[in-house]
Amino acid sequence: MQDLAERVADVRGRIADAVRRGGHEQAVRLVAVTKTHGAEAVAAVHACGVADVGENRVQEALDKQALVTVPVRWHLIGHLQRNKVKALDHFDVFHALDSARLADAVDEVGRKRGRPVDALLQVNVVGEASKGGFGLADVAPEAERLMGMTGVRVIGAMTMAPLDADEATLRRCFAGAREGRDMLQAAGHPAVELSMGMSGDYEIAVEEGATMVRVGTVLFGERH
Repeated sequence: MQDLAERVADVRGRIADAVRRGGHEQAVRLVAVTKTHGAEAVAAVHACGVADVGENRVQEALDKQALVTVPVRWHLIGHLQRNKVKALDHFDVFHALDSARLADAVDEVGRKRGRPVDALLQVNVVGEASKGGFGLADVAPEAERLMGMTGVRVIGAMTMAPLDADEATLRRCFAGAREGRDMLQAAGHPAVELSMGMSGDYEIAVEEGATMVRVGTVLFGERH
């Protein structure tokens, strides 16, 4: 962690350059992904001015939260099983609303607690069978359906690009997610966020309009 401040500064600089290249003029939130790294990584990145932390797995996140004393915003960025939706009480933002059945379960959590869950609709632009999410053709009808729910607040769209994709595929994927976000807005959702881009492709994602990037390896090194 000794050079973490320099790494954070480098990533922030690269994000700023990518915003200028992309021309979308958006603010970009850096979400530090601490998966497989301990609570000390959360404290260290918070000390570098990063207030948003992303976790993929519920139980690992809950164990870490019990040890973290600094105030951060917790993002659940991985797939969530429906039988674990109550855990959303421990997170500020849920990035992977990837099916209608999960949306129904999340809505129920929000209604029961009297406060909607802030969530991003996962868009599967290139139709990867290994990933969940909505194809672009399915976003508009699901957006209309979600407008009838009071327990979930759709604040944007999220996507994951295929591993080892070339630049043309990355841009198609990210531009498609931006199109999905625009469909959510057109349906009436407060969908201003666009969560896309990880350590290997976040600069291209920002050029295409990302407002949140989820990076771990470039900050903390390879996972344990």
